[in-house]
Amino acid sequence: MKVVIIGGGAAGMLCGALAAEGGAEVTVLEQNEKLGKKLFITGKGRCNFTNACSAEEFRANVVTNAKFLYSASEALTSEDVIALFESWGLRTKVERGRRAFPASDHSSDVIRVLSNRLKAKGANVILNARALRIITEEEVAGEDVTDGEPVISGVEYETHGRSFWIRADAVVLATGGLSYPSTGSTGDGYSFARKMNLAVTDLMPSLVPMNCRGEYIKELQGLSLRNVELIIRDGKKEVFRDFGELLFTHFGISGPLVLSASAKTGPLIGKKELASRIDLKPAISGEEFGARLQKIFDENAKKQLKNVLHECYPAKMVPVILRIAGIDDGKRCCDIRGNEREQLVLATKAFPVSIISLRGYNEAVITKGGVSVREIDPKTMAAKKVKGLYLIGELLDVDAFTGGYNLQIAWCTAAACARDLLKKKA
Repeated sequence: MKVVIIGGGAAGMLCGALAAEGGAEVTVLEQNEKLGKKLFITGKGRCNFTNACSAEEFRANVVTNAKFLYSASEALTSEDVIALFESWGLRTKVERGRRAFPASDHSSDVIRVLSNRLKAKGANVILNARALRIITEEEVAGEDVTDGEPVISGVEYETHGRSFWIRADAVVLATGGLSYPSTGSTGDGYSFARKMNLAVTDLMPSLVPMNCRGEYIKELQGLSLRNVELIIRDGKKEVFRDFGELLFTHFGISGPLVLSASAKTGPLIGKKELASRIDLKPAISGEEFGARLQKIFDENAKKQLKNVLHECYPAKMVPVILRIAGIDDGKRCCDIRGNEREQLVLATKAFPVSIISLRGYNEAVITKGGVSVREIDPKTMAAKKVKGLYLIGELLDVDAFTGGYNLQIAWCTAAACARDLLKKKA
């Protein structure tokens, strides 16, 4: 069984290692000068390589087409992934939110373990090799396959200015998506899929910061808020609500909470007018916060409001809150009326944020969209229309929240593919 894997990222490396371990003749074509270039920057260089949760919990954190992953995620759970890497010599640890990392906090250790396994099992890794064309047997024979099922024959690739052809019984597309293009994610896999008449859904950046409208956004630049709640509505319908950390930037908002929001609301942003609000004090009700404000006013009656609100807000936020509430910052606490206090409560419990668009692929953790799962056998990751073609990892129309879930998608789809390749070999 001769297998060519196009892409030496997370999914490609694991698939290659498992297939080679089972006796397949594996060649990995990687267009970069080294393997795992995107994996290297994952988790800010620490590589949150999975989440130590059950298969069911994992699927609950998959945003798009979670059901497609049922078979693959049950066959290779996150516990299996941790055990596998441990058996290959990677020391691991699990931190807050059950995020699994290499014990060293170095993503290079994950890459090293995978690349060493490829080498130990005899896989041929060709670096600086860009795949140019997937070739079918029908093309070689000069036959028309318009009405039939094409069969994989090989791959044409280019390296150091020269092109080569390599025969293959199976080709695995593991090219990744479009996020972080500097790491080699150029979207080639989508082009290959389309040429094989596989449907590709709409593509967009995901797990990405958001651009916002509003003068006060830049005033708040650099302010990080913890334990706040972000609520996004499409008319009366609530499309996102979650609790966590948020960061104001020069262009809008970022942080873990915002990245999760982009995964859920990305397809709507820019197409619909969404109402977005931040609850700055989600742990207490509006009534309770109003009472707290009144107590502060009573205890500081002669002081100016702007000089006492630091008890409730970060200093940078005080003038913005007062402006949104429509209150003169020079007013004394004893002069604040009931309706003004209610406006402060409203500005606090529903701080307005006008989201206008997502940031680009160069800031996105992953790509939303991809090769339609209707084109793929969920148990094997084989293309239904092309014999011998497999697609794994981010290339598929499957995506998840942050926390190690997207790499778990890469691992479990890669393992499903490798199992089927070895069955074909047998």
